[in-house]
Amino acid sequence: MKNTLIKTLTLTLMTSSVVYAGGYKIPETSTNGMALGAANIAHNKSADAAYYNPANMIFMSDESRLETDLIYIGLSPTKFKGSAEIAGATIPADISAKSENFVLPAINYVSPKLGKTRVGLSISVPGGLSKRWSDSPAKDSAEEFTLEVVEINPTAAFELSKNLALGVGFRILYSKGIVKSTSLASRDMEGESLDYGYNLALSYKGDNSLEVAMTYRSNIALTEMGNAKLKIGNAKVYDGGANVSVPLPASINLALAYTLETKTSIEFVYERNLWSAYNRLDFGYRSSIPLIIQPSMDAPIDKNWKDTNTYRLGITQELDAITFMAGVVFDRSPVPDSSLSFELPDSDSISVSLGARYKINDKIDVGISTLYSMRDARSINSADSNNNLDGKFSNSNVFMLSAGLGYKF
Repeated sequence: MKNTLIKTLTLTLMTSSVVYAGGYKIPETSTNGMALGAANIAHNKSADAAYYNPANMIFMSDESRLETDLIYIGLSPTKFKGSAEIAGATIPADISAKSENFVLPAINYVSPKLGKTRVGLSISVPGGLSKRWSDSPAKDSAEEFTLEVVEINPTAAFELSKNLALGVGFRILYSKGIVKSTSLASRDMEGESLDYGYNLALSYKGDNSLEVAMTYRSNIALTEMGNAKLKIGNAKVYDGGANVSVPLPASINLALAYTLETKTSIEFVYERNLWSAYNRLDFGYRSSIPLIIQPSMDAPIDKNWKDTNTYRLGITQELDAITFMAGVVFDRSPVPDSSLSFELPDSDSISVSLGARYKINDKIDVGISTLYSMRDARSINSADSNNNLDGKFSNSNVFMLSAGLGYKF
């Protein structure tokens, strides 16, 4: 039960903010964000600043901005070749997870100026993925997990001086997960959570085309609660409440952008993700479960995730009616070898992105972008793993495509 819950909660963590590192995060929650590999923290003149950096809303022209986006995500079928030890027996495996496809919406709004203040609102799906395995030994702990996440992020920006602005935001995160596994002891769980956090932003816009920004997103304790059904063979041994609390780590972005006379903007973002807060997973039941399944489904699991760094580079070229964008991202996995498993076969990655926006008239523009994330193959040895796996995970690449419509009024 705990292994499948790891997947639900891990994904919940990764989907709570665009800046968290890990194997299934989706930091690109808008068309521009995808085109630039989320390197749009310091230099951002679009409505999605309400999400990425609300302080930048102060420096926009005095009008309302609304942007809607549709984002497609395609996950390649992760492969595993090796063996796993289950109940004292070594089981060889050459298996693949099922491919996954999603279409996610996003809405961003920025108000006109209200004196020295502006407000914004972002509604997005910054994650919410699915991983399904149909073969043993993977389905023994991760036959299916599905996670749906919606984040509502109202924000406000305040002018501190001609060149300096402060942004604040309140984050509301709703998540719903389904997890299943089938083995001698099977499990079926549904859970949901409503949790809150905040975000802060500070932006400096110099007179010489230099822009500097810092954003911070708070730690959130996710409080997943739901119902679990446990079986041994065909006999149901538990059907009742289940809960767990895990940290959503704090994250910091430091961004520097410079715009040349050719209207070419170059931005570098350093991202620090404090995943070391996720050191243990302890699952609770409303009532006791049978002693025979307690060792595998009730014992606390050490996670010992590590803090990670992500590096983003984005380039924007403005022309008369069209803007071209490109980005590259170097991302590290927070998951140590001891925690690597079918529930989270995570690895380091390099992502490349491209996009463009076309200005139809003074009020309407459209955009399109794409991103491809190439994840490293990752080997695992049973001597280093708590999951008794020997072998290699590969083919966990991600393809994304986004289209957006912007409107000024």
